[in-house]
Formats: sequence, structure tokens, C-alpha cells
Amino acid sequence: MVELSKKILIKVSFDQYLFQKELKKSVSWIKDSEELRAFKEWCVIEFGHLYPAVIKSVFN
Repeated sequence: MVELSKKILIKVSFDQYLFQKELKKSVSWIKDSEELRAFKEWCVIEFGHLYPAVIKSVFN
């Protein structure tokens, strides 16, 4: 599920609203805390320059 979420986020990263919507869905699907931590790190590396406020709000 994490890999699918990553692919979706890459495809919708052109639009902040879609990105936030899909990120929220992805975070709700991930139950394992270690997977969630790794997913957050990936999001910060890939999209931290585009949507730092969105990433911070979704993961907090």
C-alpha cells in the first residue's frame, strides 16, 4: 500500500489540493508506526520543498 501511495502522490504533486487529499488517505491506510515514519521521511525528501505546510499538518 505504501508503494501505491507514493506513486499516487508523485502523480498528483502538481496540485496542492489533490496532494493533500491523497496524503491524508495514505496516512489513514498505514497502520504500522515504522512504515508511517519511513513514509513521512520519504514525503519530506520528495515534496518538502513544494508543500512543507501540508506535510506538517497531515502528519501532526
